[in-house]
Amino acid sequence: MSDGTNLPLAGMRVLDLTRALSGPFCTAILGDLGADVMKVESAATGDMSRTWGPFVGEESTFYLSANRNKRSMALDFRSPQAPEILKRMALSSDVVVENFKPDTLKKMGLDPDLLRLEKPGLIIASISGYGSSGPLSSRPGFDQIAQGHAGFMSVTGAEETGPARVGVPIGDMTAGMWLAIGILSAWISRQRGGPGQFVETSLLSSLVGLLGVQGQRYLSLGQVATRTGNAHPVIAPYGTFHTADGLMNICVATQDMWQKFCGIINRPEIELDSRFCRNHDRVAHREELRELIEAELVRHNRQEWTEMFLDIGIPAGPINTVSDALEDLQVGHLGLVETHSHPTLGELRQLSNPLNLETNSTGWIRRSPPLLGQHSRELLAELGFSRDDIAGFEINDVVRATSVTTGSDQVVKAK
Repeated sequence: MSDGTNLPLAGMRVLDLTRALSGPFCTAILGDLGADVMKVESAATGDMSRTWGPFVGEESTFYLSANRNKRSMALDFRSPQAPEILKRMALSSDVVVENFKPDTLKKMGLDPDLLRLEKPGLIIASISGYGSSGPLSSRPGFDQIAQGHAGFMSVTGAEETGPARVGVPIGDMTAGMWLAIGILSAWISRQRGGPGQFVETSLLSSLVGLLGVQGQRYLSLGQVATRTGNAHPVIAPYGTFHTADGLMNICVATQDMWQKFCGIINRPEIELDSRFCRNHDRVAHREELRELIEAELVRHNRQEWTEMFLDIGIPAGPINTVSDALEDLQVGHLGLVETHSHPTLGELRQLSNPLNLETNSTGWIRRSPPLLGQHSRELLAELGFSRDDIAGFEINDVVRATSVTTGSDQVVKAK
């Protein structure tokens, strides 16, 4: 495993004041790419996600999912010493990332404008629920609420189920991704001699930005998209179909594919049927077409159909469970799951970064998700506090320090 010095963000120092998911997901991406991420958490409880199950041992799987490649300091934010500690951390950093409600940083003694006066190159990056200004800016940000507000749920699910949330917290995660892109842009600008910048996004912004063709349909044509379940809204047949042993996905995206499809399901006559001749005809008669197709698909199972469709150039594939996907041979080949050593859990399998870089061929996870306060002493020493200072902080509960005696940050294997 690389020590990170060959990674593109080696040398970037990040103060991570985020919690839950959107901000931690952003800083995990930065950590993957080589940044030194200093995560500051409440000494009493830590990141709120540490309390969200399910748990493996005493560790939250929710917390584990978004906090690799970081160091943890546990700090009593209400202590008189906290503002000085946080200010030293901010001014020793290149990037400060937070996902509090607007103006919270200022209340913590970290006025962004004053920090930038002392360090003009500082990049300050924020995620909120609805933005830092505007009529809804004071509202808290929660993924499902944002999914509903952004119109995302209105196009997810089927008519019979009603609106549905996406099965992962996509607003949180995409907000984190957008913010990481913004931070990288500000970092590149700074490397070219520009000043630091304020970078901002929100859960609402990230989801509206993902409306894609459904958003463009409304903006250009006034068409309000509705739920189509697992069927593609403008292409048919394209979606989920029953076979002899369950559901599979089939994509017949072109007229050439349609001709081949009719032949392989042994219904060549429907190619020129007026109900199905062109794509817009097939969309208009989608349910009739589905019944006809599924009457033929029961002749074989999903695997057999997948191979037959792929052989003639029609995209098709299984609908995997999460366990199916994470144990899949191709997923393993791509290195999307890594195994490393955790201080209390031993060998820990985790999702890895999905990028491939030519200069990084040995995996992404250099540090396991830290225990609360695992690096408190180490970070305070780097900030110039003496041993006596640090001991005093611990005695007075300003910080919490967790000792780790094993070489827990070393990756033992990757697959």
